[in-house]
Amino acid sequence: MTTTETRPGAQPAPPREPKSGLASLLALPGIAVRRIIRSTRATPGRLSVIGVGLGLLVLLTGIIATVGVQAKKDTINDLIDHREPLAVASQQVYRSLSDADATAASAFLSVGSEPAELRARYELDIAQAGAALAKAASDAGDGAAQQVNLVGQLLPVYTGLVETARANNKQGYPAGASYLREASELMRSKVLPAAQELYQIDTDRLANSQDDANAFPWLSTLLTLVLLGALAATQIHLTRKTNRVINVGLLVATGAIVVGLLWGSVAMIVQSTQVRGGEADGSHQVDVLVRARIAALQARADETLTLVARGDGAAYEKDFASLQAQLVGADQKSGLLGEAKGLTAAKAEVEAANQSALAWFKAYGEIRKTDTSGQYDEAVKAAIDVSKEDGSAAAFLRLDENLVKAINVGRQNFLDGTRAGDRWLTLLAPGLGVLAVVAAGGVAIGIRERLREYR
Repeated sequence: MTTTETRPGAQPAPPREPKSGLASLLALPGIAVRRIIRSTRATPGRLSVIGVGLGLLVLLTGIIATVGVQAKKDTINDLIDHREPLAVASQQVYRSLSDADATAASAFLSVGSEPAELRARYELDIAQAGAALAKAASDAGDGAAQQVNLVGQLLPVYTGLVETARANNKQGYPAGASYLREASELMRSKVLPAAQELYQIDTDRLANSQDDANAFPWLSTLLTLVLLGALAATQIHLTRKTNRVINVGLLVATGAIVVGLLWGSVAMIVQSTQVRGGEADGSHQVDVLVRARIAALQARADETLTLVARGDGAAYEKDFASLQAQLVGADQKSGLLGEAKGLTAAKAEVEAANQSALAWFKAYGEIRKTDTSGQYDEAVKAAIDVSKEDGSAAAFLRLDENLVKAINVGRQNFLDGTRAGDRWLTLLAPGLGVLAVVAAGGVAIGIRERLREYR
C-alpha cells in the first residue's frame, strides 16, 4: 500500500483550471509563434519556415500585381467607353447652346421670311444640346448634377424667349429685338456658365482617369524586388549549407519572377507612353480646339447681336474684341488657334481655320464701318449673306468647319493612343497570375528537395 506524504509546511499545487474557449483562441497565435521559433532551432525547421514565407510572398506579389494590372486595364477601358464620351457630351452641350444663340441672332436679322436652313440649324442645336445633356446626366456626380439641373431648367425659358422674339419679329413689332436680347443675356449669364462648369468637371474627370492609367505600380514593383532579393538570399544560404550551387526549383521560381518583371515593365512603359500620347495629341488638343470653337460661336453671336441692338450694341462689340483676342491674339498669330497649331497633328486644318478667322475679322471690321455710316441694311446683308466668298458669314462657316475637322482628328488620336496602350496590357494580368503560381511551385519543390535530405 502506498501513501502520499506531504512535507511539513508545503501546500499542494492547485489544479490548473482549463482556459475558457475565448481565452484559448486568443492564446493560439502565441502558441503558434513559440512553436515556429522552437522549430527554427533545427535546419529542417528553418527551411520549412523559409519555404512557407517565400511561398506566401510569391502569392502576395502575384495577387497584387495581377489586381493592379487588371485595375489599370479597367481604367483604360473606362476612359474609352465612359469618360471620353461623357466629356464629348458636355462639350456638345456647350457648343450646341453657343451655336443656337448665334444662329437665333442670325435668323432674326434675315429680311423677310426666316431662312429655313437657319431655323433647322437652331432646332438641331437645341435637340443636340438636350440629348447631350441627358447623356451627361447619366453620371452627374462631383457637382455636375447641379449644373445639369440648372441648364435643364433654364433651357426651356431660353427657347420660350426666342420663340416670343421670333413671333414679334414676324409681325414687325420692335419688341422682338428686346426679347432676343433678353434670351441671349440669359444664355450668356446663366446657361453657358453652367454648361462650361459641366464641361470643366467632365474634362477634369477625364484627366484624372488618364493620370490613374499612367500611375506607376509602386507597391507591386517594390514587392517584386523584395521577392527577388529573398530568393537570391535563400539560394545563397542553401549553397553555403549544402555546397550545391544550383537549386532547380528556386531557379525556376526566380526565372518566373524575372520574366514577369520584364514583361510587366515593358508593357507598362509602352502602355503609359501610348496613353500619354493620346492625352497630348488627343484630349488636350481637343480641349484647346473646343474652347476656340466656342469662342468663335460666341463672337458670331456678338456680331449679329450688335446689329440687332441697332446702335446700342457697345457691350457686344467689346465682347467681340475680347473673343477675337482669345482666338488669334493681339499679333493675330497666337491665341487659342496659335496654341492649337503647336499641339495638333491637324496643322493644315488649324492653319485654314486661322486664315478663315482673319478673313472673318476683316469682314467684321467692314460691317462695323458700314453700320456706323448709317447703312444698316447693307451691314445686315453683309453679315448674313453666305454666298459672298469673302463675306463674314462664309468666313465664319469655313472657320467652324475647319475646327470641327481638327477636333475630329484630335478625338481619333486620343482613341488610337489609348486603345494602343490597352492592347499592351492584353493577357498581362492572367500571365502574371500564372507566373506567380509557377514561382510558388518552384519554391515548394526547391525547399522540399533540401528537406528530403534530412529524412
